[in-house]
Amino acid sequence: MCGIVGVVGNRNATDILMQGLEKLEYRGYDSAGIFVANGVNNGRLIKSVGRIADLRSKLGIDVAGSTGIGHTRWATHGPASKENAHPHTSATGRFILVHNGVIENYLAIKEEFLANHEFNGQTDTEIAVHLIGQLVEDGLSVLEAFKKSLHLIEGSYAFALVDSENPDVIYVAKNKSPLLIGVGEGYNMVCSDAMAMIRETSEFMEIHDKELVIVTKDSVSVQDYAGNSLERESYTAELDLSDIGKGTYPYYMLKEIDEQPSVMRKLISAYSDNGQVKVDEAIIKAVQEADRLYIIAAGTSYHAGFAAKNMLEALTNTPVELGIASEWGYNQPLLSQKPLFIFISQSGETADSRQVLVRANEMGIPSLTVTNVPGSTLSREANYTMLLHAGPEIAVASTKAYTAQIATLAFLAKAVGDADGNEKAKAFDLVHELSLVAQSIEATLSEKDSIAEKVEGLLAKTRTAFYIGRGNDYYVAMEASLKLKEISYIQCEGFAAGELKHGTISLIEDGVPVLALISSDEAVAAHTRGNIQEVAARGANVLVIAEEGLARETDDIKVVPVHPYLSAISMVVPTQLVAYYATLQRGLDVDKPRNLAKSVTVE
Repeated sequence: MCGIVGVVGNRNATDILMQGLEKLEYRGYDSAGIFVANGVNNGRLIKSVGRIADLRSKLGIDVAGSTGIGHTRWATHGPASKENAHPHTSATGRFILVHNGVIENYLAIKEEFLANHEFNGQTDTEIAVHLIGQLVEDGLSVLEAFKKSLHLIEGSYAFALVDSENPDVIYVAKNKSPLLIGVGEGYNMVCSDAMAMIRETSEFMEIHDKELVIVTKDSVSVQDYAGNSLERESYTAELDLSDIGKGTYPYYMLKEIDEQPSVMRKLISAYSDNGQVKVDEAIIKAVQEADRLYIIAAGTSYHAGFAAKNMLEALTNTPVELGIASEWGYNQPLLSQKPLFIFISQSGETADSRQVLVRANEMGIPSLTVTNVPGSTLSREANYTMLLHAGPEIAVASTKAYTAQIATLAFLAKAVGDADGNEKAKAFDLVHELSLVAQSIEATLSEKDSIAEKVEGLLAKTRTAFYIGRGNDYYVAMEASLKLKEISYIQCEGFAAGELKHGTISLIEDGVPVLALISSDEAVAAHTRGNIQEVAARGANVLVIAEEGLARETDDIKVVPVHPYLSAISMVVPTQLVAYYATLQRGLDVDKPRNLAKSVTVE
């Protein structure tokens, strides 16, 4: 959600900003804007509702300069409108601000400091920039006004501020919302994601919470809110422009679905050596010392935790509980004596999870982050990190990150089990089995045309649908239903197949699509077959996805079987394609579903 870009000291500022915003489109947004300064008090502010292409169409040759800031907005305070789009200006127009996050006390600030101000929109951001402008009007310097505002403001934020009277500086600050400095040759940049500026530089500096940064074309000065200077080394981002392009694919989602076999092989390379699993010994020890593992996550990552739960318990002999991050932030349950928190997050910036991590750190609870983004907030603030090595995931609907999360947790479970002498772990040749998973996925991907045909007859026009399964298939059903609903807008629910008769079967009527998953042992498969008969008897249109060996001739999609611990990976891939083709057939944008954002950085 919400993306920030900024540049100071480059005469191609407009192009850099627009290219950066285009790279941030994956985050989800409903409006966009840029401000470009070309000398003192000579700037242009352009804003637009809709896509970056709409904003670009409004740019003329006069929108040029060497300093600028830009933003993609995902609506929180106030609807998507030109008035609410960023950047926002102070009352006099002197100061221009972009902001990610949520200012919790914006109404109190408005009442105490800005009672006589008129506002163009309804955003908390506009109040923040008015506050800075008012404090300067009251006699403070720009830096003093910015600092005082940061002391007054409560909540999450990433700010980039330009003073039109001194446009050679961008003032930056953050709290609970990601922001980076891009270091260039003779110019510097600001961005909420390294992807936005990877065309310009691979050298970045992290900004930690409650730090203020003064950025000019020649310098980057980091300080705390008390004004104390801080030293900060830069780092090299491991990104490649080819990783973040679609290439010949029509959508990022399809590209990322197709990348899953290679992701499995990358994980084998990262977490094994000559067939032997290798995981940081400190992480293994942390799991061994825990009496219970608590997986904290949201959305797709939450489902990945469920998919790995049985495997983790079997190989580590440690109970595993799942927690929804947004609930645990306010309603944490009674914990065991020696808990270990495992945070799963593709971006490593999920605000709900970070809230739980902050509390865990305060309580002295050890933590492990499983993420796709090195250097992300959750990675920095947890005790340990395991990386997904999935490469940038740009489509809003997560695919390869989900399967990578399960596989990464498999390496953790195997490593701990081996260290403990667990017999099940010894018998589980993860490297070999994950290689078979990659082959299974490839076999499924070769059946795209057939899957597209079956989807067209089932989901192209329906309003509702259901996924059912038992055991790990139930967990896959949860993720499959989320994938379908979030991009095709079909109201879809995933149920444990045996629960249908306990109420939900009342919703089954003529023509309702039911997609059944079968990958467990024969006894469990037989029970799911019984549930299929129950819904078919009530008029449901049933599509069956089954592993070979358990499949029948009449089943619709057959999946090459893999080890039961890893079946959630291979079984989810056809459901990803189901969601993809259903969305295409309904005439919707696969990569940019309405109201959703890739990285959720507000609670």
